[in-house]
Amino acid sequence: MKSILIIDDEPEICESIKMILEYEDYNVDYTTDSIKGLHKIEYGNYDALLLDIQMPGNNGFEVLNWIKSREIELKIIMISAHASLENAVRSTKLGAFDFLEKPIDRDKLLISVRNAAEQSRLAKENKKLKKEVPGPEKILGESEAIKNILDTISRVAKTDARILITGENGTGKELVAGEIHRQSDRVHKDLVEVNCAAIPQELIESELFGHEKGSFTGAVKQRIGKFEQADNGILFLDEIGDMSIHAQAKVLRAIEEGRIERVGGNTKIEIDVRIISATNKDLQDEISKGNFREDLFHRLNVIPIHIPPLRERKEDIPILVGHFSKSICEKNKFVPKTYTESALSALSKMPWKGNIRELRNVIERIVIMVTKSEITEKEIFLYTQNSSSNTDDLMNISNSFQEFKEKAERAFILKQLQANNWNISKTAEILGIQRSHLYNKLKKYEIEKD
Repeated sequence: MKSILIIDDEPEICESIKMILEYEDYNVDYTTDSIKGLHKIEYGNYDALLLDIQMPGNNGFEVLNWIKSREIELKIIMISAHASLENAVRSTKLGAFDFLEKPIDRDKLLISVRNAAEQSRLAKENKKLKKEVPGPEKILGESEAIKNILDTISRVAKTDARILITGENGTGKELVAGEIHRQSDRVHKDLVEVNCAAIPQELIESELFGHEKGSFTGAVKQRIGKFEQADNGILFLDEIGDMSIHAQAKVLRAIEEGRIERVGGNTKIEIDVRIISATNKDLQDEISKGNFREDLFHRLNVIPIHIPPLRERKEDIPILVGHFSKSICEKNKFVPKTYTESALSALSKMPWKGNIRELRNVIERIVIMVTKSEITEKEIFLYTQNSSSNTDDLMNISNSFQEFKEKAERAFILKQLQANNWNISKTAEILGIQRSHLYNKLKKYEIEKD
């Protein structure tokens, strides 16, 4: 039920409006005291406010200013017996939703309140969605490598220089491209992305440059390519090292001429496109193998940005863990998690072959699977069993083969206990040991049920 507040120093007016709105199934509250009205606004949850202009104490304009200064989400309908163009204009400038003249017409009142309540509902839903939908990810870290990358982005973002981002899979190349776009003068247009590795080679030209109707089998209508879509904006060519030599030649020509031609077309189309490229390959090596054009490489590599793997900037891992854990907990409405020093140390010693992408997946797994609020080293070992980094992690954190065996045995026993709902007899049977032996192991490794 929509909730409406009335602030008017005339009780008869308040009662009259209340009766009309309650008949239409609105929940109505009112006060004849503007000071009490401020208290109701601050602590209540209303969809619309009917506010008189001329009142003792704070007048309607002062109340309106007070609401605006506190950024309170409330649709306000001003009402006054002293209707004038000046009052109407002033109300609108201060953010009022509507202006009604006394005596209030019933139909106009209902229409205005209905529209205000609906706008309020939409605004609240939009605010809720913004909280639920994550915004663009930030580049996080305090390592020198990350500081240098952020400094480079701030220097080059507002230029039109072409940029080549290199780094292993999962290091965040797309994130860097997105940050350059957000700081650029071309941010008014969406960043147009093309994953060159995901598109079949026979379709890559059509994807990049578009095609005319009937230009090949299946071309039933004209298609606008990514270069045209990115006109006056930025085109992000991800995994460009996987692009065919033939397509590379056309991209080079487009860069040199500032024009493109659709597949099957004969008209040159002028374009103004800034290009950001990314690859996980060593393009110099690909050039020597004949897989990549050297002239295109030099065109793209005006500003090189290399993102080192996570194992080379381990001081960033605790920051990333905290960020991922917080965002995952908020998204799933979980109690926030904390991590012991030993847990963070264990995470920092893993090689993270999948880099940030792998780290995020592991943290999501831990946050979802561990019910308690504090994450310890025990949970890290347990829930990185299937991680590509796990075996190397155990080797790295073990000072001897014996220590490695003990850590592996502890993790295996704990996993079996959880799989068998902590049934000691069943777990001992599966492990092929006596229950007394298993109890000794539990005591040795300090394994306890949460």
